[in-house]
Order: sequence, then structure tokens, then C-alpha cells
Amino acid sequence: MGKSLVGIAQQLKNTDEKVQLIYAFNGVGKTRLSREFKELVSEETDYEDEDDAEYKPNHNKIIYYNALTEDLFYWENYPQNDHEPKLKIQENSFTKWMLKEQGYEKDAISIFQEYTYNKITPHFNPDYSEVTFSLRGDDTSKKIKISKGEESNFIWSLFYTFIKKAIDAITEKETDKFNNLEYIYIDDPVTSLDEDYLIRLAINLGELIKNAPERMHFIISTHNTLFYNILYNQLGLKNGFFLKNLEDGTFELIEKKGDSNRTFAYHLHIRNLIEQAIKDNCIQRYHIAFLRNLYEKTASFLGHEKWSNLLSPELKQQGLRLMNHYNHYTLSNLEVPEPPESDKSWVSPLLDNLINKCSYAKHDENNN
Repeated sequence: MGKSLVGIAQQLKNTDEKVQLIYAFNGVGKTRLSREFKELVSEETDYEDEDDAEYKPNHNKIIYYNALTEDLFYWENYPQNDHEPKLKIQENSFTKWMLKEQGYEKDAISIFQEYTYNKITPHFNPDYSEVTFSLRGDDTSKKIKISKGEESNFIWSLFYTFIKKAIDAITEKETDKFNNLEYIYIDDPVTSLDEDYLIRLAINLGELIKNAPERMHFIISTHNTLFYNILYNQLGLKNGFFLKNLEDGTFELIEKKGDSNRTFAYHLHIRNLIEQAIKDNCIQRYHIAFLRNLYEKTASFLGHEKWSNLLSPELKQQGLRLMNHYNHYTLSNLEVPEPPESDKSWVSPLLDNLINKCSYAKHDENNN
């Protein structure tokens, strides 16, 4: 039997590690874990009076980002007397303090444009209750609705600006507003981002963490294999974690050491090679060997003794036959490199089985 999410949150809090990097599939409970951790840390905060219970950075021990952060923003597409799309900002102390009181608007816009199409320009209204977008160089009075990925990126840019300013303030000792800040919890900031921007975001976040004071603790959870891989390697971590939900409704945070954390980029490369071969209808014997290798490395990371445990019942017989055969098949100059059509037809469903079962390739779904 494992632990409750509260127990996992307490486990994360009890460590002195500067960075704890967690990988989990969608739907396991990453966002719920971030909320439990926030509640656990917030219970220890002493407020001088009830008014301080509202957001005031000098009293907060944690700032965090998760799917609920995005819920502060919603589209008003067609107001009654105004047909321009607006991204409304629910009243909250976070954006009020950051944008209205501290004036970090230009910094956030600059970061947003770095991670997305740089001609998209946000425009905040005077009280920062809404934002519209236009394309630089076009008629700025013509407002556009940005994509879901661009919207997520915009919200992340606000949060990233905030944590960067907080870390800079602590490092340069220019204010005592963040004297109590100890934890930064980030849950999947990369939903719907294109791969190039994702890599840039991960590198920048890694540099920010490396430059943060030692007293700061970062917990980062993600379902995105590439994001995990970049952060793990850039930060030089000795271990990562895999969050697993058990059949009895409890959870387990499994420590993963060494090379099992470094293979995600390899996973993606091999998967792309197989997918391209399927698309081009040019599957060779070595693609089936690659598929077996992909199953093996995924099973190793997930803690399965046998890679065949990842095969669904209806695919097990053919999957074992196919991948065992081509994994041990010795190639020579006399061999025909292309397998028969009957064997090639199983490659696509076997790859889909691995992707659907483990969901590590699904980067466009919302977390829960």
C-alpha cells in the first residue's frame, strides 16, 4: 500500500534537495499533488492579521504554477457591444500585485514574445482586468484571438516573470518582500508548446534554478518526456522521481537514479524514426528491433521486470513473436532488409499500444 497525496506532499517537503523533478502520466494526480503541497506549506504561514491572508509576497512561503493558474484567465469572445476577443483576468491578488503594483508588464510581454511568434503583442487595459492581442506591423486596432498554446504560454510568461523577479530580489538583497519564500512548485508549464519553444523554456528555467539561492527549493512535475530530459541533464541531477497511482487509490513516489532518467530524448528519437517509417511505408527489419528497444527502455524506467508487461492482451502473442524474432535476427549482406507485409502490419498497432498505455508522447492534453 502506498501513500495519500498528502503523504507524498509531506515526503517532498521533508527533503533538503534543491530540486525534485517528477515525471508522471496525465491523469495520475500531478496537479492535485501541487495543491496538496501548497496547502501543506501554507498551513505553516503565520499571518499578522486576516487581511494578510490575501496575497502578500513578504508572508508567502510558496509560489506555484499549475492548471488552476490558467483558470484565472478566460476568453470573452463576443461582448454585447464590442466584437473584439478579450482574455479576461479574474480578480486575484497575484496579477494585481505583479502587474499593477510592481509594473512587470513589459518584462512578461518580452518573455512571451521570446517563446512564441514575436509579432503577437499583448495589450492590458488600465486596471489589468483584461488583455487583448494584435499583430505588430498590422492595424493594432484589429484584435485577434490567440491559440490555446499561445494562451498557455502567455500565462506561463507572467508566472515566469514573477519567479525571476523574486529570485533576483533575493539574490541582490534589494527588498525584504521575499524573505519567507522557500518553495517554488511548477506543474507542467509546457502544455501545447511547440518543441523548439519547449526546449528554450526548459533551458531558461534550468538556468534560473541554477542561479537561485540555495535556500530555495523547487518541485517540478511534468508528463512531457523532452522537458524532463532537458531539465534533468541541464541541472546535473543524480536522481528523478516517477509518480505512480496504485490500484488501491494510493500513490507511490519512486526514486529513479542514473541513466534511466537520461533516455527520454532517445525514446523520442527512436519513436520518430519508427513513425516516419510507418508513414513512408518503408519499415525495415531494424525498425522492429528499434521498437523492441523502445519497449525495453520504457519498461525499465517504469520499473517493470519484463518489457512484455507493456503489451496489451490482444497484442501479446504477435508482439512477443515479432520483436523477439527481429531482435535476435542476424543481418548479413545476403538478407532482404524489408520484412514481409504480414509482419510490417503489426508495427503501427504495437507502437500505438506503447504510446496509449504510457501516454508519454501525449503532450497536448490537459493535466488533472
